[in-house]
Amino acid sequence: MNPHWRSFLESTEGVFDNDSTELLNFGDGAGELLAATQQTVVVPLTHLGLIEAMGDEAKAFLHSQFTSDINHLADGQAQHAGWCTAKGRMQASFVVWRQGERYLLALAADLQEATQKRLQMFVLRAKVKLAAQTDSTVMLGLSGPQAEEALADAGLPCPAEAMATATAGGVTVIRLDAKRFMIVAPESAMAVLWQKLTVKARPAGLPAWRWLDIQAAFPLVTLATKEEFVPQMADFEKIGGVSFHKGCYPGQEIVARTQYLGKVKRHLHRVTSAQELKRISPVAR
Repeated sequence: MNPHWRSFLESTEGVFDNDSTELLNFGDGAGELLAATQQTVVVPLTHLGLIEAMGDEAKAFLHSQFTSDINHLADGQAQHAGWCTAKGRMQASFVVWRQGERYLLALAADLQEATQKRLQMFVLRAKVKLAAQTDSTVMLGLSGPQAEEALADAGLPCPAEAMATATAGGVTVIRLDAKRFMIVAPESAMAVLWQKLTVKARPAGLPAWRWLDIQAAFPLVTLATKEEFVPQMADFEKIGGVSFHKGCYPGQEIVARTQYLGKVKRHLHRVTSAQELKRISPVAR
């Protein structure tokens, strides 16, 4: 995580977890969670990392590795994608978007370094360059009924459709769904953007964004859940994260067999619990 960005957030009363880069709250975690259900919130996505893929063969390389159809990802579009082991288990999940011949991969920050290193092993002689962008680039989440107004007031573009992107002045906005956006900008520009966005959006910690992810059935593979699921267990195909019409990729045979011949015994379900549930804990229906 960029240290200047962290210092700025701490100066605005942001509270970080002592053992990670995760921003917990801005002094009122319960109030921020409630605000996320009905108001407009802006959340520093400090739990995400970013990898850039460039080169003449970047598209072909990513297409050969990921579960989604990178070949048909147009400039100005984004899509969900997974990267599986040979046994079809997801070792990372991404939001991927294209800017010209440049591809950006947002994934869990605690997997970014290891994922980039392992992807690099498969590049071989392909004309592809992978580079970490986590320290130079900052990501924000924006959600709520005034999200579009907040973007306009900050001088940012607003994509019209889900999983479309728009870029202006070096800042990219990705529309995740009807009311949620991801904003990607150079660290040097984010302090000013933050001040403009927070006129209409309440600052909130990551628990608020995770709640919104749960409502949207948007899974994120992290270090704690790495290789725990085939894509269908996370309902990844339902959000466009799996193409069943493309060629081979790691784990493709298992993923296809699960889709057409198997029976998935685990799926995503929303639950309410009076007690804190540990990650990947089994829950009886």
